[in-house]
Amino acid sequence: MSDQADNGDDDDLKPPPGAQRPKAPVRKAANRRKFIRTAALTCGVVGLSLAGWMPVAQAHKKRLRPPGALEEHDFLSSCIKCGQCVQVCPVAAIKLADIDEGFGIGVPYIDAREQACDFSCDAVQCILACPTGALTYKKPGFLKLRDGMKMAKDPVLKAKAKDAEPTLNLKERIGVARLARPDACLAVRGEGFKGQARGAAFKGRMRYMDVDRWKPVPVKDHPYERDVCDLCVTECPIQDAIRLEAFTGPDGLKKYRPVVLEQCVGCGVCEMICPVEPTAIVVDIRKEWKEA
Repeated sequence: MSDQADNGDDDDLKPPPGAQRPKAPVRKAANRRKFIRTAALTCGVVGLSLAGWMPVAQAHKKRLRPPGALEEHDFLSSCIKCGQCVQVCPVAAIKLADIDEGFGIGVPYIDAREQACDFSCDAVQCILACPTGALTYKKPGFLKLRDGMKMAKDPVLKAKAKDAEPTLNLKERIGVARLARPDACLAVRGEGFKGQARGAAFKGRMRYMDVDRWKPVPVKDHPYERDVCDLCVTECPIQDAIRLEAFTGPDGLKKYRPVVLEQCVGCGVCEMICPVEPTAIVVDIRKEWKEA
């Protein structure tokens, strides 16, 4: 009797045929799925944000900054990403970082291989245009100036050599050039160069004094013909920043080697104009000057 009573009670709890089951468990399951989706989306957004921040935080991706830039931490803290420096650059050397730069998005940088700063503006207009001091001629006293970043003397701009005041009011370099691939350097190999330095498709521009002091022209429109390649020396806009030194190669022939001097400001023209691909000479970003 007891078993029959129990079975009867169970039958009473079952919904009649065709009737819908209660919806509460379905709603709970739907809410659970919605919560999981929301949590996953939130984690994804946070993860992407952190992924963009990490390269800057851990300095995985260094950028060459415009002339007069503060040390990286101070620069990133001071720059308001207004783009004024971009607008005044006559050769469009300054670009704004894209989203892959994380917290550095919108911060100005220079890709010297694509377009170097050749000081076509004479007065370094990006510094004059900067409203916050992120780019400056002279650091405030409370910011330390690394000894190896100091210029031994104000750099002389070749284009202004005959002017009453030929120097640039720069006290600190943004990097130092280095012959990274001597075996590929045409001068080291004792070879000359003829033609367009970077080919017909290259879009970079430079100021050529023999063309127009105030109007930079495409590099592709200014071909070269050199018995010994010396483009990194002749096209460097700064006086006494780089020179060719002769040496005798293993084959007994006279060859030449580019030697970077203390007056190098790290503008990147040598890196841009080098006809070797990939370039034989590069700019080490924020590198301190050290006697070789």
